[in-house]
Parts: sequence; structure tokens; C-alpha cells
Amino acid sequence: MTSPTADSSPEGARSGPGGSPNGTDGSPNGPGGDEGPTSWSVLGRRVGLPVEVRRAAQWGVQYLVPATAAQRIVAPTGLEVTGPVPGRALVSLAVCRYDDTDLDAYHEVAVSFVVRPHDAPTNPSAAQRAREFAEGSVGVYIHRLPVDQEFTCAAGRDIWGFPKWITTIDIDEPPPGRPRAGSGTTVRLVDGGDHVLTLTIRSGGRLRLPSQAPPSYSFADGVLRRTEWSTSSTDTAGRPGGATLVLGSHPMADELRSLGLPKRALFSSSAATMTASFGAARVVEALHPRTGSRTNARGRPGAEAD
Repeated sequence: MTSPTADSSPEGARSGPGGSPNGTDGSPNGPGGDEGPTSWSVLGRRVGLPVEVRRAAQWGVQYLVPATAAQRIVAPTGLEVTGPVPGRALVSLAVCRYDDTDLDAYHEVAVSFVVRPHDAPTNPSAAQRAREFAEGSVGVYIHRLPVDQEFTCAAGRDIWGFPKWITTIDIDEPPPGRPRAGSGTTVRLVDGGDHVLTLTIRSGGRLRLPSQAPPSYSFADGVLRRTEWSTSSTDTAGRPGGATLVLGSHPMADELRSLGLPKRALFSSSAATMTASFGAARVVEALHPRTGSRTNARGRPGAEAD
């Protein structure tokens, strides 16, 4: 397994899988075929696909940010950011407390961007973009994915190319019962002793949230991968705004500042109970947003699209 690079963890990140005891042979098992291997060997353990999440809790915050700033971050993948209004991209901060999964229990923080599918038509009009977004014809590019446990870090990087590295993630939840006014869940992310961010998500009203699971994209070692997954949530809540973000001194924090954060959140949500199932990753090539050509491993134009 390689050391963290700009493809996977922020430049200057204090920890990561490469060259340390949390490395893994990452070897696939099974006949695979078009859908890839059916299991992987990770740190001496066999991991079958799909990987199941049987019990978890999740919190999420969405922000509208300038599309040009977001695209600069996403550009190496060949993907194109999108959002509900012209000139704005949708970026999310998500926090998961995984209690019972095939990868053990762990905490996770995700930074992701809503993107057009890798094979979406090029040069779309504003109306086409709006229609894609409204119909849910989008994907999610997972840009940063710090976790707090060794096994999920190794498995996530090797099986799906997810940009995981090991950090400290503390989740402080309010006590059960009727929440106090202004109370909420606070998440603190620390990397090698450096404060990255603190995110507080205040309690929202009960509402039914769609169990959407758009395909996720990862980009590691110059390779773009697409993963299909499914999810279901209960005891969901949400509200406009509803989040407070404090950024520390760390490359990941600086990257979020380049998007204009902290700022008022567009929407925040939570799910007290979540299940999920993750299939195999498939290597794909993105179409260049303007030329329609395929992009090579570093996001530069390559062979013409079929």
C-alpha cells in the first residue's frame, strides 16, 4: 500500500496507512469477472462483498460553495461538480458512528462533492444541469475520509480506493430524551495532535428523508473508481442551517477555507439508525467536461470517447 498522497489524504497529514503497521497486502480473492473480486484479504482477514453496515448513526451538513473553487479541487479526477443553482456546487461534511459493520466499529468524517456522472453528456445547458440535479442523476465524489481505526482504513483504501487515513474523531452526543434548546452533536477531528475541525449539528425536526445512495467516486493513485451502494435510515431529522463549523490549522482545514467555509449551512440532517451495503468498486474514465474525450489517470484529456 502506498503512502498518502494528494490523491488520498491532505498534504501534510500527520498519519496514514503507507509504510506503517496498518499496511495491507490488499489482495483480491475469488473469480470476480466483470464485477471484480468477490472478497479481499485485508490485514490477514477475509472481507466478502458486499460489505454490510448493520447499525450506524449519521449526521450531515450541506453547503453551497462557488463552483469554480470546488472544481479546482475535483479537477484531477476528470469529474465535474454540480449543484442546484448555476455557479454553485454542493459540498457535504458527513459524520458516521459505525457500531456494527463487517469492518468493525469506527468513526468517520467525510468531505464530498456532488458531481455529474463520469459518463454524463458534455457541455450541458443550465436547464440540463438543473434537470439532472432534480432527477437525482448525480454522483458523489468522496474527497477526504479520515477514520479512527486501522482495519477500516486499510480495507477502505484497498477495496474501494477511498481516501482514508487514521485520525482521532470524538463524537459528543446529547443525552437521550427531549433535546434542550440549542443542544446538538459535536464532532472534533484531530490529526496528529493538530485540530482539523469541530462541527456542531443542532437537533432538527423529525422528517422523512429519502434513502438516496447516488454512486460514489474515489480517486487514488491516478485511478477513478465508481462504487454502487444502498442505504436505509430511520429516526431522521433535519433543518435549514443548523450547524456551526470551526476550522483549525491543518491542510484539510485550509482546503475547506478555500471554498469559503465556515459559512451558514444550507441544510443539516441526522439519522439515529442507518444500515448500508457497499458493493465492489469499478474503474471508470471520466469524459472531459468540454471536449467529450476520455481522461487519463491524471485527469488530462486522453483518447476520444466512443
